[in-house]
Parts: sequence; structure tokens; C-alpha cells
Amino acid sequence: MRAAGLWRALPWAVLGVKVAVALINLPTFPRLRPSAPQDKTGVSVLVPARNEAHNLRETLPGLLAQNAGEVRLLDDQSEDGTGALARQLSAGRREVQVLDGQPVPDGWNGKTWACWQLAQAAGGEWLLFTDADVRWRPGALDALLAEAARTRADLLSVFPRQDNVTPGERLLTPLVDHVLLTLLPAPLLRVPHPSASAANGQVMLFRRAAYERLGGHAAVRAHLLEDVALSREVKATGGTVSVALGQGLIGVRMYRSYQDSVRGFGKNALTVHGGSRVVLGLSWAVHLLTYTAPLRRGPPLLLALALLEGVLVRVLTGRTRPADLAEVTLAPVVPLLALPVYLRAARRTVEWKGRHYAQSENPQDRPPRGAT
Repeated sequence: MRAAGLWRALPWAVLGVKVAVALINLPTFPRLRPSAPQDKTGVSVLVPARNEAHNLRETLPGLLAQNAGEVRLLDDQSEDGTGALARQLSAGRREVQVLDGQPVPDGWNGKTWACWQLAQAAGGEWLLFTDADVRWRPGALDALLAEAARTRADLLSVFPRQDNVTPGERLLTPLVDHVLLTLLPAPLLRVPHPSASAANGQVMLFRRAAYERLGGHAAVRAHLLEDVALSREVKATGGTVSVALGQGLIGVRMYRSYQDSVRGFGKNALTVHGGSRVVLGLSWAVHLLTYTAPLRRGPPLLLALALLEGVLVRVLTGRTRPADLAEVTLAPVVPLLALPVYLRAARRTVEWKGRHYAQSENPQDRPPRGAT
């Protein structure tokens, strides 16, 4: 009887905590705001790009329009003409340089190696690492620099607004916002201890001195979740980390289908769960009991809490169009939709952009394999 009571109480506890955290974040989580023009001459924008031609056509013009001091894009051995397209789109821009990436050495993963090469080619006092699928809208870099100055951050990381378009990409990509905004209260992230860290590799602005002090991407070369590892290293070396939501200034279209979402999330899910397949399995079971089971026989109030969580997350991120709010109704089936992610994450190796990476119970101890 006691065990049955605990299982019945579990969904209430999970949803109660998540709604409470979202309510805390509603007034406290930083958002980027439009700003007066900033001095951008000391900013090096660094873009790792592997098979990103489909994104660069839409994103690179907006990034170049930010007028940073210099832009370095690394073509990471792409097979789709990424480098040629980048050169075409940036023709005549003297501050732009397209680099040819070198093969991934043993002990590195693809992205950390690409970012390390970019850092070596950068000359600015600010190093802005941003992914090729991130969409920079007018005034975004000014807002980013203003926020970094306001918070005196050694690392400012932004979580872009999700620009979901097709039904397939709406099924799982909103989970990114849920993890951040219902599990991590903003006041906790301001604690200087490294364990209270979060970051998003899609947008990471470093003071160069802080980046070099921690050893740069070389310090986290084997990490699949290098962004969080870097934020911890910044704090461990005495630096300050700040985070913000991109709002209408910085957006991203991470994946363009349900299948892409499964592949993308499956790459990092085991690391997010501490490298433990037991924790990974328990996580899925808890979500099934919390969101899916109440649809069948749970009290209506429990389902209402799940829907409230989804609405709060979308209000926080500014995604309040009818199609965005309609995603909330998927909450009861999301654990079922996410099952392929968990199964993929439990494999011994995961594949991403043509490279295979070994997974273990201690992902920080065993470096991923390079390109196959």
C-alpha cells in the first residue's frame, strides 16, 4: 500500500516542482532586451559548420548584418558545399574568413575540435561561438553585449527562441525549454559553485581572458555536452556565468522533422542523465507516469497542471502564437514520442553528422571516437 501511495503521489510532486520553478523563473529569468548600439569591433564571431548549407542560406546574412569586428566560419569537412556557399554569401566582406577544418584528432569530438580551431584564428577580446542554425535578428549582437556588460559575465550563454515550423519538429524540440525553465530556477544559476551551471552551445559569448584561463575547448575536448562543461570550468576558475533567453532577437530552428529531433536529442540524452543508463530509464518511467498515465485514469487537476506547465514555458520564451500554444496539448503523448530518443541514447555509440561517438557510464573518462 505504501509503495502504491508513493507512485500515486509522484506525478503530483513532479508537476508541483516544475510549475513552481516555472513560476519562479517567470519574473527572474533574464531575457535579452533591445539595446543602444554597442562597440562591436572587439568581437570575434566563430561559427563551426558541418553540412550546414541548408541553414546558412537563411542564417548567415543575418549574422553578417550584426557588423562584428570579425567573423570566422570553419567548414568542418562538409560534404554539401558548406564552405563554398559561405564564401559566396560573404563575398566582399573583408572581416569574414572561411577556414577549412582539419581532421578530428583522437580524444576530441567534432564540435569541440572545430571550436578550438576557430578560437586559435580569432583576434577579438570577445569570443562569440554560435551555431550555423541560429538566426540573428537586427540588434541581437548589441543586446548580447549590453547584457554581458550588465551582468559582468565572463561567459554569457543564450537560449534562442525555438522557430518551429512543421508539425514534426514541434513534437520534441520544445523539451529544450522545459528542461531549462522547469528544472533550473534562475536564482540557483547565479550561485558561484560549478555544480550550479547551465549553458547552451548555440550561443556562448566568452571574455577571451576567461576562455584562455580555463584552457578553452581543449579543457572539455571529450565532452558531448561541452557547453555545460565549459560553464562549470568558467566558475571553477573564478569566472562569472550568466544566461538569458533570446526572445525575439535570437532564434533557432534546431531540427526540421521528428526524425531529426530523435537523432539530435539521442546524441546528448545519456550525458544529460549523468552517463547512467539506469537514471535514463527511470527518467523515462517518471515522465510516463507523470504525463501519460493521468490521461487514462488520473484526476483532471493533474492533467491541468501538466498543461499549465506548458503554458508557463511558452509565456517565458515568448512563444505564444496559436500554433505554439497548441503544442501544450501534446503533453500526455510526449513520453511515448520520446521513447526512441531514450532507446537511441542507451546504445553504446551514437551517430551525429556522419561521426560516431562511444558512450559509457562515465562519459567524461572515455573520450569519444573521432570520425569513422
